[in-house]
Amino acid sequence: MTLSSETREAIKEAANHAAAGKKSACIDALLLAQRERGWIDDETIAEIAALLDMTVEDVDGVATFYNLLCRRPVGRHVIRLCTSVSCWVMGYDLLLQHLRDRHGIKPGETTPDGRFTLLPNQCLGACDRAPVFMIDDDLHVDLTPEKVDAILEKYT
Repeated sequence: MTLSSETREAIKEAANHAAAGKKSACIDALLLAQRERGWIDDETIAEIAALLDMTVEDVDGVATFYNLLCRRPVGRHVIRLCTSVSCWVMGYDLLLQHLRDRHGIKPGETTPDGRFTLLPNQCLGACDRAPVFMIDDDLHVDLTPEKVDAILEKYT
């Protein structure tokens, strides 16, 4: 068993209240597990599958499709840098270069101290405020390299 009893109970509660049946609580279950563990490993997939009466393959299919779920270890904080056309036009390249030069991190990598993992994200839905990124569940907009540094200081 990889999940705490509290998370297992929260998953069971979500499944019991799912209008379309247990399986419709799959994303909620995966998010709860990720909140506890930081990422979703194979054991957690199997545990969630058993709790929701699903196959391991079906749960893994959801976990690998949904871009806010991580199937490998990540840093304490995940930076999701938007790669959409709007963000690209408004300065994505500058932000990416700044993160490489100043913080030593490239897409798909985790900083040596384990603090941040940088992941590209096709769209974060804030095109009118580009360029943008999310750190964990927090959206940050109208970014500049200077703003990036100030924002990253807040995440320990």
